[in-house]
Amino acid sequence: MAEFFRTSVINADSRQLYRDLPIGTAAPSLADMQRVRHHFVGMLGLEDYYSAAQYEADVLRLLEQLFQHQDVVILSGGSMMYIDAVCKGIDDIPTIDDETRQMMRGRYEREGLSALAEELRLLDPEYHAACDIRNPKRVIHALEICYMTGRTYTSFRRNEVRPRPFRILKIGLQRDREELYARINARVDDMMAAGLLDEARRVYPYRAFNSLNTVGYKELFRYLDGEWTLDFSLEKIQRNTRVYSRKQMTWFRKDVETHWFHPDETDKIRYFIQKEIKSK
Repeated sequence: MAEFFRTSVINADSRQLYRDLPIGTAAPSLADMQRVRHHFVGMLGLEDYYSAAQYEADVLRLLEQLFQHQDVVILSGGSMMYIDAVCKGIDDIPTIDDETRQMMRGRYEREGLSALAEELRLLDPEYHAACDIRNPKRVIHALEICYMTGRTYTSFRRNEVRPRPFRILKIGLQRDREELYARINARVDDMMAAGLLDEARRVYPYRAFNSLNTVGYKELFRYLDGEWTLDFSLEKIQRNTRVYSRKQMTWFRKDVETHWFHPDETDKIRYFIQKEIKSK
């Protein structure tokens, strides 16, 4: 699509923003990036802090530049909050200072997720009831806000859609479940053949950072710790990827503005985009 419309691609996969994870995140290859300009790929170190709010500001700034020369820009990826940040806007939540971030990271390592989730229940019961308390990033960030501001995380969440100075056309790609699951299983095998285990070994010293709190690395770290066999770790990667794919589809199907296609329907997608451009 980017080649056809002579435009560039803005990455909306939150893990492809990080360097040193090309295999596990299926980042665009050098050949891909030589064919088409990609933005927001491999721009961060594993230890760097980056949020959906920062992503929103950075992408909007880039789009303002790109739209001076291009009529169409493609935002591509599956990180739900990052896509919503660009399309709808994100709440004005304060940026966490280094002292608070380090304090909470230390507490997570010492006390574990359950203790922090219980503290969140006491400090912000409304958000505790709504969030995924099994997700360390969500729990820790909410507590960081509570400690840094003296207010609940809920008090900053307004969920107001912000107007954008450009038109947004949403295209979703979907496969039959049997086909999708077969491809997920094959993808894990392909990644292992490409060197995923060696990549996990290289980044193992950084495992405490949020950049590595993701499917593929978490499971292999359990193998490197001696807790799981390699075969069991790979089965867990495949299973957890399937779970995440279902979570993605649940999220995206709530958006009635999304137009769905099979990924192989290239001509239909291109025709649809052209028709929509001409209609406005």
